[in-house]
Amino acid sequence: MMEPLKENISSHEYFIFSGFSELGALKSFISIPFLILFFVSLFANSLLIYVVISQRSLHSPMYILIACLSFVDMCLPLILIPNLLLNVLFNSSGISLSGCLVQMFLIHMLGACQSALLVWMALDRYFAICRPLSYHDRMSLPGFLRFIIPVLIRDVIMVSAVVILAGKVLYCFRNVINHCVCEHMALVELGCGSTAINSLVGLLGVFMVTVVDFLCITASYIIIFHSVLRSGKSSAKALHTCFTHIIVMVISLTFLLTAYLAYRMNSLPNAGRLFVSTMYMFLPSCINPIIYGVRTTEI
Repeated sequence: MMEPLKENISSHEYFIFSGFSELGALKSFISIPFLILFFVSLFANSLLIYVVISQRSLHSPMYILIACLSFVDMCLPLILIPNLLLNVLFNSSGISLSGCLVQMFLIHMLGACQSALLVWMALDRYFAICRPLSYHDRMSLPGFLRFIIPVLIRDVIMVSAVVILAGKVLYCFRNVINHCVCEHMALVELGCGSTAINSLVGLLGVFMVTVVDFLCITASYIIIFHSVLRSGKSSAKALHTCFTHIIVMVISLTFLLTAYLAYRMNSLPNAGRLFVSTMYMFLPSCINPIIYGVRTTEI
C-alpha cells in the first residue's frame, strides 16, 4: 500500500480495475460468459418488451410493469458489460473518479428500481385480488403515481447520498479498485481517513430500500393468500401470477445473498469471488424474461 503522497494531501482522480488480473492470459476467457449473458439479456428482454407493446390485450398495469422490469433488467448489462469486455479483452481498465461515481449511481439506482417494481407488482396483485372493485381507480395513472413518486424520491435520495459521500472521500493511497465495476465499498475502502459514515449510509440504504421493499412485498402476498384462503374462492389464475412474481423475487434475492457471501469468503480465490459477485447483476436480467415468458400464458 502506498503512503500518502504529500503533506498537502492530494486525492486520486483516476482509478484502475484489477478484477481478474490474477488470471493472466486466461483473463480473456472470462469474456465468454459475459458475452452470452449480454446477448441473451438483450434478446429476451427486447422480445418481451416488443410483445407487450405490440399486443393491445397486454396494455394493462400488470403487463406494463413486467415490460418496465424487462427494460430495467436490460439496462444494467448494456451499461456495464461493454466496459467490462474492454477490460478483460483489451486491458482498458481505467476510469475517472467522476465516471466511477456515475457508474455507481446507475448500478444502485437500477437495483433500487428493480426492487421498487417488484413492490408495485405485489401492490397490483393485492388490489386485483383483495380490492377488485377499486382496482381500476388505484391502478389508474393518477392513483398509481401516488405509489410511484414517494418510492422514486426515496431511491434517488438514498442512492445520491451514497454516491455524494463516496465522491467526498480523499483517495490518497492506492488507486487500484479490486473489482471490475465501481462497487461502492470497493471504491470507498481505498480512501484515507475514516469512512465509517459511508458504511453507515450504505447500510441505511440497504435497510431503507431492500429490507423495507422485501417486507412490503412479503406483507402483500401474505394478505393475498390469507384473503384467498378465507374467501374459499377459486383464484388459480391470480395466484399463478403471484407465484411467478415470487419466483422472480426469490431468484433475485438468492443471487444477491450468494454474491454478498462470496465477496466476503476469503477461502475463495479472488477471481472466483469477483466472478460470482458480478454475475448476480446480470443473471436475473436473463432469467426474469424467460420466467415471465414461460409462466404468463398471455405473453
